[in-house]
Amino acid sequence: LHFSSSDDDLNVHKWDLQFYESLRTSPLCSLTPRAMCLVRPLCPLVFDVCIDILSNNIFSFCSSCGEDMDASDPEIEDELIPPSKRITMMENNMMSRYASEFHELEKIGSGEFGSVFKCVKRLDGCIYAIKRSKKPLAGSVDEQNALREVYAHAVLGQHPHVVRYYSAWAEDDHMLIQNEYCNGGTLFDVIAENNRLLHFLSEMELKDLLLQVSRGLKYIHSTALVHMDIKPSNIFISRKPAATVEEFEDEEDGPITRVVYKIGDLGHVTTVTNPQVEEGDSRYLANEVLQEDYSNLKKADIFALALTVVSASGAEPPPTNGEKWHKIRQGILPHIPQVLSQEFLSLLKLMIHPDPTRRPSTSDLIRHPVLLTASRMSADQLRVELNAERFKNALLQKELKKAQMAKAAAEERVLSTDRVLTRATVQSSSRTSRLIGKKMNRSVSLTIY
Repeated sequence: LHFSSSDDDLNVHKWDLQFYESLRTSPLCSLTPRAMCLVRPLCPLVFDVCIDILSNNIFSFCSSCGEDMDASDPEIEDELIPPSKRITMMENNMMSRYASEFHELEKIGSGEFGSVFKCVKRLDGCIYAIKRSKKPLAGSVDEQNALREVYAHAVLGQHPHVVRYYSAWAEDDHMLIQNEYCNGGTLFDVIAENNRLLHFLSEMELKDLLLQVSRGLKYIHSTALVHMDIKPSNIFISRKPAATVEEFEDEEDGPITRVVYKIGDLGHVTTVTNPQVEEGDSRYLANEVLQEDYSNLKKADIFALALTVVSASGAEPPPTNGEKWHKIRQGILPHIPQVLSQEFLSLLKLMIHPDPTRRPSTSDLIRHPVLLTASRMSADQLRVELNAERFKNALLQKELKKAQMAKAAAEERVLSTDRVLTRATVQSSSRTSRLIGKKMNRSVSLTIY
């Protein structure tokens, strides 16, 4: 929601009438006692629109100054003002926030919703991913998905394995969402490149992928939400140097890793208690969801996660329909063009079991012996690499110290030689300083009286 002040009046730039109705009835808004807030700084006086669904289910307005506030923890004034007008997603006669606050570097992706751009924020110099809808949203299903994504981000807050959300606003009837930039692209990009090179993720890497995404899903599920669109193009990758991965060391059930997988694109997120399901990609959709059985939606995410890992293993892309599609829903794994351990294959097969109640939960996956082994091996492998680097650095430091000592000794020898030569020159000069009578017989005069 965006506001500006002029002549001490509050001018409300309204969204379409659907916004308030969808906001008021959205099941996402009933999940947390904290108010959810969308912030739009346009002038020195910034008005934040906060939503307190649990208490009064009405709007409250509060003022503050500065940059974007934390969407999960807004400050709410005591005075509550009920909404009297519809709000549209239109901003006319205003300077574009996108153009004024961000410098666009390149387009990094596009999809059904719109396009994603890599941008630098002019204020802090940091890189962000800005998602912009490709067509006007007012009254469309895409508008509901965009709002659902914003609501979900506001509820979820921050987690290492969920793409971080910063802000959202509307311009010219288009929604823009400012998210964390992941420098490794998506898992879909990695799979496409691996297929081109005929190279696939190893079993260890597949286990690491499964473990990290399970952690992200565990966090989402802990808030009574389900993703409903887990697939390779919605798994983002952040590649970090080993020295900067220390922030993940205190995760209670995770390995230290250079490649960090993050769940993104929350446009299909819904609640477990009052689901409003917008079906995602049919290739990764569990059969019970197609049958409109929403009693085990968390296990539908587990089903999609298994097929995501299978796709990363080098298998053909999941079919959209047909006999192969039905075989997968019967619990039969597609052909995987590499040798994987029987224990790992059994776990993947269990994750696509036709009975959703038989599928493991995210907590079960994180504690599973197969993945715990991968976790320990990943940590041990990284420790070995770190120790090797430390040893290499120690050798380099030792060699550097020797070189410095040799250089100092050489300089000392040069100085010593210079001192000797200087002394010899001074002594020689003192001996040859007599200018008269050198090597000449002295005359002697004698007078006798």
